[in-house]
Amino acid sequence: MTPPHACADNDSILSEANLPITEQENPATVEIDKVSTLAALRLINDQDKLVANAVEEVIPEIVSVVDTVVERLRDGGRLFYVGTGTSGRLGVLDASEIPPTFGVQYDLVQGVIAGGYDSLYKATEASEDNRKAGESDLTARGLTGKDVVIGLAASGRTPYTIGALDYARELGCFTACIACVPDSEITRVVDVAIVPVVGAEAITGSTRMKSGTAQKMVLNMISTVAMIRLGYVRGNRMTNVRSSNQKLRERAMRILIAETGLSASEAEILFSKAGESLPAALNRRTGLEG
Repeated sequence: MTPPHACADNDSILSEANLPITEQENPATVEIDKVSTLAALRLINDQDKLVANAVEEVIPEIVSVVDTVVERLRDGGRLFYVGTGTSGRLGVLDASEIPPTFGVQYDLVQGVIAGGYDSLYKATEASEDNRKAGESDLTARGLTGKDVVIGLAASGRTPYTIGALDYARELGCFTACIACVPDSEITRVVDVAIVPVVGAEAITGSTRMKSGTAQKMVLNMISTVAMIRLGYVRGNRMTNVRSSNQKLRERAMRILIAETGLSASEAEILFSKAGESLPAALNRRTGLEG
């Protein structure tokens, strides 16, 4: 016989009212499996339109995080994103794009994902429930109190990520989170909570959709504006970009020409003398003009 309390627990778990908004059913898409391809795409697009507005609502919190990230990085700290599943993958993605885009060291911004980098291409959901693993993974990265740790969890209740944030706060790190459920557990263990409330997903519980899009937008804003404030952008040009492939080399050349007014051939000579380093080429040109 099933114990009476087990039925009560199951009722609680299955009750729509007790679910975080990221797990609730979306009334706008309940027939998405019955409509045409065009109609299904429009339903998803209509839901995606809500994301930018949700992010706009939390810009004040994003400002607070960016300003503190800049202070910590200037003081020798680093920025860590910590998450699991889709959230963790988004953190690793944003972190991996910072060095080539802004010419900074690869360890300045780091993505930490439950289950390690194998989780980028295969699911390791069980690792999400290990609270101590978040602490262990940050310890392995040599976390110090000078660093910033931002936890990513759409539902706001992932043990791995919450454990990592608890450890970071103990060390004196500045902590923040990007979640999509108001007053979730993760929002109560950080200095600043960024919570764009995007509502129920088009496919129930699939937080790789609106929640993931919101997290990606916020990550773009944090890292990009932090790099701007640190001086790696002039105007809207990535003047510290690394020329690590042909596309980026060509971009560096275009920026050099635009910034200096040199001809293509003159810029090519300067770029070559500077070891194909755009910052060095710009500094050389400034020195010549001075």
